[in-house]
Amino acid sequence: MTQRELYIGLISGTSVDCIDAVLVDFSGAQPQFLHTLAYPIPSELKSRLYDLMVPGNDEIDRLGVLDQQIGCLFADAVLAILKNSETTAEEVVAVGSHGQTVRHRPPGELEEAFTLQIGDANQIAERTGITTVGDFRRRDMAAGGQGAPLVPAFHRAVFQSTETDRIILNIGGIANLTLLPRAGEVLGFDTGPGNGLMDGWIRLHKGEDYDADGQWARAGNVHAGLLQSLLMHPYFERPAPKSTGKEMFTMAWLQSALEQFPGLNPADVQATLLELTAATISNDILALSMGRDAEIFVCGGGAYNGCLMSRLQQLLPENRITTTEALGIPPDWVEAGAFAWLARQTINGRPGNVPSVTGARREVVLGSIHQA
Repeated sequence: MTQRELYIGLISGTSVDCIDAVLVDFSGAQPQFLHTLAYPIPSELKSRLYDLMVPGNDEIDRLGVLDQQIGCLFADAVLAILKNSETTAEEVVAVGSHGQTVRHRPPGELEEAFTLQIGDANQIAERTGITTVGDFRRRDMAAGGQGAPLVPAFHRAVFQSTETDRIILNIGGIANLTLLPRAGEVLGFDTGPGNGLMDGWIRLHKGEDYDADGQWARAGNVHAGLLQSLLMHPYFERPAPKSTGKEMFTMAWLQSALEQFPGLNPADVQATLLELTAATISNDILALSMGRDAEIFVCGGGAYNGCLMSRLQQLLPENRITTTEALGIPPDWVEAGAFAWLARQTINGRPGNVPSVTGARREVVLGSIHQA
């Protein structure tokens, strides 16, 4: 019997909906997801995270406190998945924690680019007794890269086919895609807003965390003028490699655009935001030389938005669009699985970035190791 090679992956994405935790066995030819857990983030903590994502006063103290609290919460998620899966800490090689992004300023935005994820990995290692790898993004940035997206390396390892061109489309708070050609260079980049603006808008008007199945967007009508105004953002014309975050596509940016169109029905705004996400994704796919023929596999929360999925299929009629469930990994768990895999790369001294995706000068080993 093959000895198991267990890793735990953790991530809280730009939507801040929960901590995704997975227990993965890498001893076989393909990773086996043994247990998954969506660990809740208390609403009061979510609110303070949202506030920290927007520049404001007293940021250092607020960041320092949240860094510790989020680290402890991530540790609690590890302990919960160990308990639920009846696994001991000694059986797990390492935890890979992406943490919670609170600021991402990639090259091209500032003279001195930086990225910042909180959730102190020291707390995770100390509280769980498991070696923890964190701070994955900054080494790629030090090598001249965007620091994101990092999951294309995992996509290449587990999803690439020698028979068909594939696109892995992750629709979280921000949307990103990975082009996996049958042969040739892997490409990947952030396309722009995913669920983030839609989540923020429904939270503002209905107090709900997300638009379930896109029902509210479906009830509205796309406003052509607002859509065109939003599509004028210079990010959409920027060539890859490129990455972005919620600090670029903010509610303040949306409110500024809405000043040109006073009195819009909130449901129409939601419909327009869904169209913005679908249009920017489809435009980027159609611009890829192999985009029109590639099979598209969707992961992230957007995979469960039926209205968005239907609209993408309308805009990309030549492409077969389904979810990563068809490739053996449910949409909710791909990113957390990626950081379990990236931790394994780090522990084994292997590179975790794809320079053709991030723009880094070379492949580098990512992350900082915090020994148990």
